[in-house]
Amino acid sequence: MVGLFKENTKIAIDSIRSQALRTFLTVFIIVIGITFLVGILTLTKALENNLFGNFASMGANTFSISQYDYSEQINRNDGEQKVNPIISYPQAKSFKDKFEFPLTSTSLSFTASANAEVKFDNKKTDPEITILGADENFIPNNGFELETGRNFNSFDIDNNNYTCVVGANFKEGLFEGVSPIDKTISIRGAKFKVIGLLKEKGATFGNNQDLRVIIPIQIARSIFSQANINYEIDIKINNKQLLNDGVDNATLTMRRVRKLNPVEKDNFGIKRSDDLIQKLGENIAVINIAAVAIGAITIFGSTIALMNIMLVSVSERTREIGIRKALGAKRGTIAWQFFTETFLISQIGGIIGIILGLLLGSLIASLAGFEFVTPWAAIVIAFATTFIVTIISGLYPAIKASKLDPVEALRYE
Repeated sequence: MVGLFKENTKIAIDSIRSQALRTFLTVFIIVIGITFLVGILTLTKALENNLFGNFASMGANTFSISQYDYSEQINRNDGEQKVNPIISYPQAKSFKDKFEFPLTSTSLSFTASANAEVKFDNKKTDPEITILGADENFIPNNGFELETGRNFNSFDIDNNNYTCVVGANFKEGLFEGVSPIDKTISIRGAKFKVIGLLKEKGATFGNNQDLRVIIPIQIARSIFSQANINYEIDIKINNKQLLNDGVDNATLTMRRVRKLNPVEKDNFGIKRSDDLIQKLGENIAVINIAAVAIGAITIFGSTIALMNIMLVSVSERTREIGIRKALGAKRGTIAWQFFTETFLISQIGGIIGIILGLLLGSLIASLAGFEFVTPWAAIVIAFATTFIVTIISGLYPAIKASKLDPVEALRYE
């Protein structure tokens, strides 16, 4: 059996070489389908892990109140879209004071600057650091974790201590070779003592969450004074079972703060981490289905092309088949020979397609700032697809070749 397989493989390779152009075109079609399939699934897997990781780290018991919810932000260019007023500091502070739902912690924060420069000794960063003004509840409410040091405490916030917590990139950047804890950095001339270093979070859509410095909210308001600062309110409920009641209570509280009458719609957005995760899952599932559908159409075309090339090969080698049968080759041997050719062609296309798909998906994921994750499911699907292509496109030509009458085949010119 092993000797027969080696012989058929050698004949198949010789046949593929003799029909190089047709084989190349067939392999190329298979490569396109597999590359697209694996590439999209690789990218969506990286996207899924990155975004799900970010939202899941917040837990399913958190929500936030901001100017818009995520769906409104996507459609903000719609002319009919209502423009919500910003959440001012007095409103955010009033909400925090009035929201008395049990087992909750509320944090206020705002982005003070998205392009600040940070200095340490004689070194400084590029003007690409995000400065956040926040309170002691911001870090746990947003799913951040500390690698070393500590978070703000109420004493730091109430007394406006010039302390800060820095992102993971500072460890290898500004503080390379030394621990950042207890070091003093300068932001717009103000000196801050580093009390904590965050664990790495990575980037989302080009937004690097590790290039940030968190400072007490009142100090941020005094250093980065500007008009129309938009604040965000983050709430964490310790008991997940109370999340729905907590959201309802927060909505009523914010409506009172905004002085909305009963018939007016909410002019703010509430984003729930579990809703975001569910929406992301639904959208990624749709993308995966579309990728599989388009890849299936392309692979269907390659199946037809591969079957056609094998039928042509059977017709061109009718006399060869007759000679082999006259010399004692059995029907199964002839069928297996042509099936082996089909298998080799489809597997060559499949392997090249998988490699190119992984490279394409990882390249796009890298450019988008996602962490690459090997999509084992996509690889298995690709191999299974090429095997199915082999069976569908190779079975009929192989059977046809095996059924040729040796006498008639020897007469064929």
